[in-house]
Amino acid sequence: MARVRIRKHGLLPNAASLLLCGLLAGLVVAAAAFPAIAMSGLAAKTGSDTFENLPTDIDVLPSPQITYVKASDGKTLLAMMYDENRRDVKIDDVAPVMWQAMVAAEDNRFFEHRGVDVKGVARAFVANQNAGGTEQGASTLTMQYVRQAIAYSARTPQEVVNATDKTSTRKLREMRYAIAMEKKFSKKEILERYLNIAPFGHGAYGVFAAAHVYFEKDPKDLTLPEAALIAGLVKAPGTMDPATEKGYPEAVKRQKYVLNQMAAMGYIDQAAADAASGTKLTVTGKRTPEGCESIQRPGLDAGFFCDYLRRWWSDQKVFGEDEYQRANRLRSGGYTVVSSLDLQTQTAAAKYAQEQPSEVAKNQQVHLGSPNALMLAAIQPGTGRVTALATNRTFSNDQTGNRENTNPGKRGQKGNYPNTTVPIITGDADIPGYQAGSAFKIFTAVAALEAGLPLATTIQTEKQFVSDFPISAGSSAACNGAHYCPKNSNGQSGPYNMWTAFGSSINTFFVPLEQQVGVEHVVDVAKRLGIQFNAPDDAKLAGDPKQWGAFTLGVSATTPLQLANAYGTLAADGLYCEPTPILEVRDNSGKKVEGLDPKCKQAVDPEVARAAVDMARCPVGDQSANGKCNGATAQYARGFVKRQIAGKSGTTDSEKSATFTVMTKQLAVSGFLTDPDWPETDKNMLHAPVNYAALGVLRDGLAGQPEVKFTPPNKDRSQGKLVDIPSVRCLAVDQARDKVAKAGFAVTVAAGQVASKCPAGTVDRTNPAGATTKGGPVQLVVSNGQPA
Repeated sequence: MARVRIRKHGLLPNAASLLLCGLLAGLVVAAAAFPAIAMSGLAAKTGSDTFENLPTDIDVLPSPQITYVKASDGKTLLAMMYDENRRDVKIDDVAPVMWQAMVAAEDNRFFEHRGVDVKGVARAFVANQNAGGTEQGASTLTMQYVRQAIAYSARTPQEVVNATDKTSTRKLREMRYAIAMEKKFSKKEILERYLNIAPFGHGAYGVFAAAHVYFEKDPKDLTLPEAALIAGLVKAPGTMDPATEKGYPEAVKRQKYVLNQMAAMGYIDQAAADAASGTKLTVTGKRTPEGCESIQRPGLDAGFFCDYLRRWWSDQKVFGEDEYQRANRLRSGGYTVVSSLDLQTQTAAAKYAQEQPSEVAKNQQVHLGSPNALMLAAIQPGTGRVTALATNRTFSNDQTGNRENTNPGKRGQKGNYPNTTVPIITGDADIPGYQAGSAFKIFTAVAALEAGLPLATTIQTEKQFVSDFPISAGSSAACNGAHYCPKNSNGQSGPYNMWTAFGSSINTFFVPLEQQVGVEHVVDVAKRLGIQFNAPDDAKLAGDPKQWGAFTLGVSATTPLQLANAYGTLAADGLYCEPTPILEVRDNSGKKVEGLDPKCKQAVDPEVARAAVDMARCPVGDQSANGKCNGATAQYARGFVKRQIAGKSGTTDSEKSATFTVMTKQLAVSGFLTDPDWPETDKNMLHAPVNYAALGVLRDGLAGQPEVKFTPPNKDRSQGKLVDIPSVRCLAVDQARDKVAKAGFAVTVAAGQVASKCPAGTVDRTNPAGATTKGGPVQLVVSNGQPA
């Protein structure tokens, strides 16, 4: 590039220049800048005294900068966050004709003065005295920079007013600062700072943004006519906007002036000026997209991920003392955020959230305009890094075309489809989530494993279990007065262990197992694995859960992200990591922001986690390490993904929601299908679409990666060291209690009675059946004397 020329300052050394400025300031500054102000001798003297006493050190804070959000590859741009569209660049990365045009346009004596152009001040004073209504300014380029810098560095509203108010005091202050600025920085440095702070209109601040907004190129690639046009805009960026029909002619007139000035200063010859002036420019006037609604890459549908990142950011104390300060930092700090979004996984999630083959979707319409939301979340086990979030919604605040809310209590209101910015996938204080159904059974299994019960623990199940848990007598799940009495959806009964019961989703196995280990321990497991209980009723029950019998069947609200991470924690051998949307963040100087590494802790013993995963291989058509699986609710899943997987489907009462969570060691995916506007919907949610979508994301997200197999559990967690339970069949309750207690077990009697060939009032069986851990709880199940 051409070298920045610094001319000698004639006969006036620095001290003389400063003295002259001080003497002139009180007399002419206000008149030059504000001719309407009458200047008396007293005012002039006061102005001179004020000038001499003004501070010279200006605390320049960084001007607002664009924050860039990128995918996990560190290259693909997802979104830009900004209050002002600005990105600082070095002057060496700006075409020489650009800074030359700026000097010609705004301060042709820039390389001759020392911050204040004494000749210019005097000339402006004379011109304004003789020109009637016409005003001629006297601000140098350095003074203009000072004015902008003071405004951006203001910490209070009054400081902003003081920085822009039309007073002689402000002008004096600018002069004083400008002189000090030129002592501290070279002309090249000041010019670079000015190029980066100046407003150019059409939402562009600084030369980088201006080059992109008007010509879609970097500043280093600007041509002479383009540079002259941009430089001319600073004088009146509003009225000279070349992207508007009215502003373009005015901008061209100003461009011609700038080109002639450049010729007069010797930067170019007149022939080049005339040629550039006659060049017809194509001005795009394309405003730089901002925010999560303007995701840069089509097909990703990453608006919900971007919004999740934004919400996560507002909780990170490293970015400020409160949410307001953190949000401001995101939009003005000039960060480069490398997010955890994986392009391959997100592309798959966006696809499967909206594309359903006819054979899958024939009984359940899932599309962009459907009130039923298919929500998908993917997370990396062992890191908490969220790799994908997608749903069949458009992330947009424009909801003018949205359909009516499906909630009967909100008739006449707009629903959240097809457009919404509500965090339906990740949840917040107003969106606690949706019931996940039988997927919660895994928490009961973990609690049982922690209590020393192995996967081989067997329970003789019946079609309906009479529990000790209380429930309203009017509930459809009540029997024997006010006891909670769950049933199996397909009427199964018989002996089941954890492998087979989880594989076939046997309610009457997991409710008695939950009763045996204690609901409080099951809820504690769920909490440790990241379930948050954001719904007020859930939070109340979770605070004292001993009577929450239905918990194991997934009646608590959660989100796809929470459930994916809970299962992913088990896949990571029990290592829980808080969900995070980032890999790293670098500040405007390129320095990595510390304190943002994944926050992880060992939530579950590794052997317990491995056993739970071994059990969870059964529902999805995989096989446990010891071949114990028998029965699967999603038998086809293993063949679809073609690698070791574990997971569980979930269905709520009346099929208000359908969920499917599936995982490998490398990726956990959870899909929910429900109506976010009305979670108590009366529409049945079927499994085919959500199962297909979750499996598709898992398969495609891992495509090209080697298979990582699960670690088998040890024998203690799998088969256990069990002690035989004495046979007490058809014995009187007291006799059976004494016999089992003498064997060293803690004995209880189940509420209600069951169909049995044993005489009424005698013991039909024990739960668990056959054997259990030494000293463990054993429940006596009493016969009603009526064979089934």
